[in-house]
Amino acid sequence: MKKTIIIVISVIIAAIALRYVSGSINKFMQDRANKRKPAPSVQVEPVGEKSVIRTFEAPGRVTSKYQVNVLARIAGYLQKSYFKEGDYVQQGQVLFQIEPTEFKNTSNVAQANVKNIKAQLEYAEKQLARATELVAKDYIAKSKYDEILAQRDSYRAQLASAQAAYDDSQRNLGYTMVKSPVNGKVGIISVTVGNYVSPSSGPLTTINSTDPIYVTFPLDSNDFNILSEADKEDNKNRKVELYFNTGEKYEYEGVQDFQDNKIDQSTGTVTLRATFRNPNDQLLHGEFVTIKLFSNNEVSVPVVHQSAVLENQAGKYVYKLDEKDIPQLTYIKTGEQTGEFWTVIEGIQVGDRIVTDGLQKVMPGHAVTVVTPEEMAKIKKNEQQSK
Repeated sequence: MKKTIIIVISVIIAAIALRYVSGSINKFMQDRANKRKPAPSVQVEPVGEKSVIRTFEAPGRVTSKYQVNVLARIAGYLQKSYFKEGDYVQQGQVLFQIEPTEFKNTSNVAQANVKNIKAQLEYAEKQLARATELVAKDYIAKSKYDEILAQRDSYRAQLASAQAAYDDSQRNLGYTMVKSPVNGKVGIISVTVGNYVSPSSGPLTTINSTDPIYVTFPLDSNDFNILSEADKEDNKNRKVELYFNTGEKYEYEGVQDFQDNKIDQSTGTVTLRATFRNPNDQLLHGEFVTIKLFSNNEVSVPVVHQSAVLENQAGKYVYKLDEKDIPQLTYIKTGEQTGEFWTVIEGIQVGDRIVTDGLQKVMPGHAVTVVTPEEMAKIKKNEQQSK
């Protein structure tokens, strides 16, 4: 039994060893064959540069310039509503009426009090005028004059207090007509007619201003540094384009007119804001869009021909020649397209040599033969004729 087990194990080990040796021999033979193959001919060009307006894309969110909660400033029953949900209203337009009877009565009482004290003050003023003449001729005692003067001053103070009470009653009466504080579009009515409302009841409705309108968007801190370096002191009023989720471009261009003074530590971004015209209410508060931001100044950036750029699951890449003229697969981060070229943000620099033709035959780490454009044209012609 033991002999059988030993024989089986020996056979397995021998099979594994044979497979390993066979694989090594095959790899050796393949490497020898590859070395005997002539190096593929490729065309090589240095990475160029071009002055371009840098553009940056970012997700944006539409935000009203003014978002105002309409509140009741006094307590009472909501008596009337003068608009429909979704209406566009003007600043100062009446939206609701709170039952005014109580406040009218209070105002009438305060007004009557003002009139009463005014009448008493007028009489006191006349009394003081007579007393002034009499005391000058010693017809009345100085103490009597002082008493009349004090009475007049008392009525003046009472009138000021009564006038303030009347003004306050008028203010409260005015609050029975709830008016729009801004121009904008009215949202959902939160409290309907017939309900008792007060300053603690919460918003009756909300008004969002619509024109102009803001779009806020985050920009990666690295992109923000590139943008700042490009524009330097000219860092305001940048051109902005807006695209809807459908890909459609918004008809009006915006202006980036605000940038936050800090980097969000959780996202590594800087918040920017653009202002857009919105005369047709096409942009709605809370809507998500795509923003394309343009630098004010041109900057020089590396550019590569689009035909030299390949792509796999890991991203875009080129074949860059090292100091021994051996092509190495090098991943790059591209920016915007400019004509037949990609701008390059990361991965290669101006002057690096990259393969621009014959890429399909290149194997990273294996030698190539660099030829001129004329020679490459002849090679291609011969290949076509041999097919």
